[in-house]
Amino acid sequence: MAEALKGIRQQDPGGDEEGQEEKTALSSSYEFLYYSEGSKISAWHSPYPQVAQAVVALMSKLLSSSQDASHPYFNLPDFTQPSPPSTPASLPSDHRCGPSDATKGLFVALLGGGLFAGFVGPFSRMAYQTSHLPSLELLIFRCLFHLPIALLLKFRGDPLLGPPDVRVQAFLHAILNVLSIGCAYSAVQVVPAGNAVTVRKGSSTVCSALLALCLESQGLSGYTWCGLFGSTLGLIIIVGPGLGTLQEGTTGLYTALGYVLAFLGGLALSLGLQVYRSLHFPSCLPTVAFLFGLVGLMVSLPGLFVLQTPVLPQDPLSWSCVVAVGLFALVSFVSVSYAVTKAHPALVCAVLHSEVVVALMLQYYVLSEAVAPSDIMGAGVVLGSIAIITAQNFSCEKEG
Repeated sequence: MAEALKGIRQQDPGGDEEGQEEKTALSSSYEFLYYSEGSKISAWHSPYPQVAQAVVALMSKLLSSSQDASHPYFNLPDFTQPSPPSTPASLPSDHRCGPSDATKGLFVALLGGGLFAGFVGPFSRMAYQTSHLPSLELLIFRCLFHLPIALLLKFRGDPLLGPPDVRVQAFLHAILNVLSIGCAYSAVQVVPAGNAVTVRKGSSTVCSALLALCLESQGLSGYTWCGLFGSTLGLIIIVGPGLGTLQEGTTGLYTALGYVLAFLGGLALSLGLQVYRSLHFPSCLPTVAFLFGLVGLMVSLPGLFVLQTPVLPQDPLSWSCVVAVGLFALVSFVSVSYAVTKAHPALVCAVLHSEVVVALMLQYYVLSEAVAPSDIMGAGVVLGSIAIITAQNFSCEKEG
């Protein structure tokens, strides 16, 4: 408060004229000045030192209070300045949450694995109905879509067959996946396609859970086991009524062989997922995708000429189905391979049961084939189990 205060006059309570004239004559002596240097107060020319000292003490107190930012009289908001814009309260950076890796893996398996894989079966059936396309030839077209991934590996400067120290495991993963698909295609030739796919999915879930417990010692919660049991039960509800409607002339031996092949296909799939989880090197996903196409082409191309008769699709519908099968199968392969690195293999396989639900919907709306009430009931159980698994494993982790 660096300012001067002038003209403070003290009025005498006396009222006679003589006293008044005396005060008027001495009014200049009643004036005093003060100035501030920090908290220092000085006063001059005061005939009443008590009054001057009281004023100086009061101003000193005000100065010392103004220097204290916490004083209530000097901590009031300044209404002459515009107020800052109000911003919504945000959580601290250590409290912001995002989906965990397991949650991301399950959603990728659901949307990329189960959803797209559900289109493969109906489109394969359409290709067979229009052009009688053999299963091995369809597998060849499917493998051809994996080969262009070699361009990505070359562009990044990575070896096509993977690092030498993990090359054997990478080839083993490709062989197991080709064996799984081969068993599934062979089982379809003997038993109904829906039954074969359902048995393959159910066996892959059960085998993945058992392998994870034995090899990785990964425990599962009670809700997760409930979801796995419900998902398998839904598949049994779907496949159960179809066991008594097999084609006439199919002997019990061939029927049993078909279901054994479907079970082996699921076992090979679960083993392939476990092998993939053990691979840790840069460009692991594109490498195994390319190796699957390479190994599948090397196995199915000779088998096509030995076991089946090649057929070239003639109509645009068949070519469209072949292209759709190749693209959807590639997306499903990449999604499942990514998901098993983030979540438990048994949970990923259980979420992949949504493929059966999608296939049933396409069977009814696209192929115009009847859907039994047991199929609808089993699909509902599968969806409920997937919801339980996803909700139980939905969690968030702190970011930043």
